[in-house]
Amino acid sequence: MARTTPGVTRRRILDEAVHLFATRGYDATSVADIQTACGLHPGSGALYKHFPSKAALLEAAVHDNLERLTARTAETTSLPEDPREALRVLADVVWAFMAADRDLIRLMIREFTGFPELFEQMWQGVLATVYRRGTEWLTTLRDQGRTTITDPEATAAVLVASLTYHPILDVLIGHTPGDLTPDRFLTAWLDSAVATLNLR
Repeated sequence: MARTTPGVTRRRILDEAVHLFATRGYDATSVADIQTACGLHPGSGALYKHFPSKAALLEAAVHDNLERLTARTAETTSLPEDPREALRVLADVVWAFMAADRDLIRLMIREFTGFPELFEQMWQGVLATVYRRGTEWLTTLRDQGRTTITDPEATAAVLVASLTYHPILDVLIGHTPGDLTPDRFLTAWLDSAVATLNLR
């Protein structure tokens, strides 16, 4: 049975594999490449102690991503009373999640056509967490008479989409919208979101 080098964990294998998949491409990355990146002998087969195949490794990475997203979204179950502070919490959760998974985001965009079912699971996980939580919060504000928006679901989609554009563009081309720093972008996003909600 193959043995792993001390300190080479399942998490490290996942991280190294996702990084290689994102930079080289899934097909161009071999199991030997992943083992070498982890400090394992390329022909040892040690990776198979944790994952039965390269495809299973990719699937595990997506599932781990969804688990982390679910955990981060749990932070939004009790949002501050002040809407601007609540928006900041939502933004912090989204940006922290995306910052932690830059390679996986690049991988999803680069390899989507090769694994549509797998990445559809990731997308549905995003829909079931970030977008739904935003919709629920905006619906509550509307029902309390604190905002005049008529379509909380569409408004949540627009707010989240505009928020995610900054890190996605940074991941893809190394630039942000207008080459703005995160602080400037977030301040303008908060101002725009508060104005859109027409809070009372």
